Order: sequence, then C-alpha cells, then structure tokens
Amino acid sequence: MTEENREIPVLEVHDLVRHYRLPRESLFREPGFVYALNGVSFEIQKGRSFGIVGESGCGKSTLARNVMALEDTDSGSVRILGKEVVGLGFDKLRPLRRHFQMVFQDPYGSLDPHHNIGRIVAEPLAALGPLPKEEKEKRVRDVLVSVGLKPQDVEKYPHEFSGGQRQRIAIARALITRPELIVADEPVSALDVSVQAQVLNLMKDLQEQLGVTYMFISHDLAVVEYLCDEVAVMYLGEIVERGLTEDMFNRPAHPYTRILLDAVPKPGRGKKRERIKLQGNVTGQTERRKGCSFQDRCPMAQSVCREIKPPLAPVGEAHLAACHFSDEVRAKAATA
Repeated sequence: MTEENREIPVLEVHDLVRHYRLPRESLFREPGFVYALNGVSFEIQKGRSFGIVGESGCGKSTLARNVMALEDTDSGSVRILGKEVVGLGFDKLRPLRRHFQMVFQDPYGSLDPHHNIGRIVAEPLAALGPLPKEEKEKRVRDVLVSVGLKPQDVEKYPHEFSGGQRQRIAIARALITRPELIVADEPVSALDVSVQAQVLNLMKDLQEQLGVTYMFISHDLAVVEYLCDEVAVMYLGEIVERGLTEDMFNRPAHPYTRILLDAVPKPGRGKKRERIKLQGNVTGQTERRKGCSFQDRCPMAQSVCREIKPPLAPVGEAHLAACHFSDEVRAKAATA
C-alpha cells in the first residue's frame, strides 16, 4: 500500500509528554515534578483494539485524559482521524468530540444520580448540534437496545440498575454519537468476574457490528489478552514494549512484561520456565534517572542499563521493546 492511499489511523499519539508540578516545599528550593508521561508514541488503526497495561501509577490514566483532551499536554501530538486535538480551544474541540468518547472505571460515580437514563445517554449528542426531539429520543432508545437494555429504561435512574447494567449505560452514552474511537479506562475492574465477562463480550460484539476502535486501559492482562489485538506495556510513563497480543504474550521481549505475565495464573504458561523476580524498589515518578527506567528492579540489569537508555526498537514483526537484552528475554520465553 502506498503512502497516498494508506488509511489514516483512528488515533495517532506522538512523543506525548505530561509533567505535573508539585507544591513548593520550601522558599529556597525549586518545586519538583511528577513525570507522568515521558514521550509516549503509538497509533491505532480502524476497528482494532489497543490495550495499555501496567502497574498503578505508570501513567495509563494520564494518557487516557490527554488523548481525550480532558487536560493540557506539555508537548507532543494527539491526532484523531488525522486532526490534531492538542491545544484546541473548547469551541473547536466540541464538534470533534462526536468522534471520540470515553468509558470510565466507576459505573457508580460516572453517572449523575439526579438525571434519568434518557438524559444521561443523550448528553453527548450536544456535540452534534441541535437535533429534533424525535430523532434524539430514537437514538437513545436504539443505543440502549444495542447494549442489551430496554427502551423504557430511559425513565429510570442510575440507582435502579446493577453495576453491570450501569456500565452498559456508560457504554451506551459513549456510543450515542457513533464515534470512531472509544477510550475505556479500566471499564470492568469495579465489576464482579461474571459481570466482567458480559461487558467484555458486549464490547466485542459492538466492535464487530459497528467497527468501533478501542483504546483499552487495564491492569488485568487476562482481560487485555481476551479483548485486544495489540498491547503496549507502560512503566513509569514510558512504553517499554509494544506488539501484537499473541506474540507479546507468548514471547515477551522485556523483563517487566515477562514478570507481569508470570504473575497471571494460566495453565501452560510459564509452567516449566524459571520466573523472573522483581528486585529493589520502584523508582518514583518524581525522579528522572539516566539509563533504563526499569534498572532498579530488573534482575538482568548491567552497567549499560545504568548508563544508556535503551530505545524502543524492533525485536520482531510489529513488535518493539526497550531493553538492551530483549533478544535474550525473547529467546528464553520461546524455550519455556
């Protein structure tokens, strides 16, 4: 495919940086920073599911807020359907929001308890401009049915629904503008396991029916493996590994990814191989270190890791890793 007729990715993130200034502790000392995002880059093609995984505090939710233009970005680019959203004012951003919507983690806190479901689900339609009342009501009824709820539910309030049903309502609200991209930040973590499966199956079905593109954020690798075509692993505000889900889960190329996978109970995975164990203490997000960000916890770390920062480089087809010893990690995984 030539560059001219190559399909534009739904989402393109390039070298995204977000640092938060901390309160000044002393008049005689410069305030510190929380280095939440340190040059994050990736893209998602239409109809694909892209997972972002990592420990709490690695920058996943900050990334979601920046992609959604819910807060300012220090530097970098976020393009949705080829249009830059970083730096746009409210008036220019509002009509673009029809193309990208968000599903939040908490199905209880993300729905206004004072509004009925019809009003909650219809809220994003404001991005489309004035709509006839009949069309607005029809869209709300149709989207509720698409997520397995009833048209008459429009008159009910959030407290009348279970957690799983509330998350279906949140998904309906995200779908109402028929967006190309949905950013889902831990959308099933607050739900029981059986309900998680129902919501994940719903998201898969909607993707097949509507061609929705997902940026799916989670700390649960089993959930990501089930839903996502591609995965990026984050550590301290950086992507340390990225690739197709099956390849990454079977042959990880970064020690941190290997450690995360070994912690997931699954028959047949890691049964015969020696597990890599974390060591040392995690470097805080308020510190910037020379060399690899994972050096203090990595059992494979050597002097080069403390001196030279490894680039996110190819280790296979559509597979990137930021590790000086990625070939060794990958080879060990292949023989396990």
